[in-house]
Amino acid sequence: MASLLDMRRRIKSVKNTQQITKAMKMVAAAKLKRAQDRVTSSRPFALKMSDILGGLGSKVADEFSHPLLDERGDEKYLIVLVSADKGLAGAFNANVIKAVQAFMTTHSAKSTTMIPVGRKGRDFFKRRQIEFSEEYVGLTGSGQVKLTDAVEIAQKVIKTFTEDTTIDKVFIAFTEFKTVLSQKPVIEQLLPIPRAAGEDNGGAAQAEYIYEQSAAEIFGKLLPKHVETQIYKGMIESVASEQGSRMTAMDSASKNAGELIDTLTLNMNRIRQAAITKEIIEVVSGAAAA
Repeated sequence: MASLLDMRRRIKSVKNTQQITKAMKMVAAAKLKRAQDRVTSSRPFALKMSDILGGLGSKVADEFSHPLLDERGDEKYLIVLVSADKGLAGAFNANVIKAVQAFMTTHSAKSTTMIPVGRKGRDFFKRRQIEFSEEYVGLTGSGQVKLTDAVEIAQKVIKTFTEDTTIDKVFIAFTEFKTVLSQKPVIEQLLPIPRAAGEDNGGAAQAEYIYEQSAAEIFGKLLPKHVETQIYKGMIESVASEQGSRMTAMDSASKNAGELIDTLTLNMNRIRQAAITKEIIEVVSGAAAA
């Protein structure tokens, strides 16, 4: 049986851990509010960008060619995986990694290369000998995402896709933020952009666009901007999801620590009571013997 001193030391250790988890919950809650505001403000622009480009792509002539628009085969994929740089966020990293593993298993691609954004995803797939075109770590550790970082990643993705003609499709895997308690891993196709992406809009009338410049000039400017926007959206969605998951995990950890403290305190009181009872019995026995 543990001694009274051991129980006191363990209770003190659990209380110290509880203070840390409570502090981490408060920090995550503060970061979540800012990240959630960025997600809310960025979604309309990203969705409208996809709708406009899909609509324009469906209306240009079939013989029109653009390296970011033209369909290729279905044998090699490039996946941009957005994960966290830190742990202690519940199942946040595990869920998006499992989604990518399931995607790689169920799809027909013969090979997959990856651009991990975040230390957790990079470390996981590095141990499994997945080829990396590039890797980015330390971009989301502060809870904020810089547009310049998203632009740099997008330029790398575009360069890899245009120069390596063996890559048929580019996907981005991230965690979509829904609520503090609900985050969903999603995998979306970045490149090539489907020409008919804007044709199906739930039965709503499609807008007619009249443009003066040539299709090549318009797509030459808008398509790279679209990739930048989608990567930036995926990164801020992932950051908001990470903070929400961390806040929930730290709240659960704090509650579990409180329950453990109560249990340990009860056991400590039982040990102390047993020691007192033993001393009383020894005193009474000694007095009776005298």
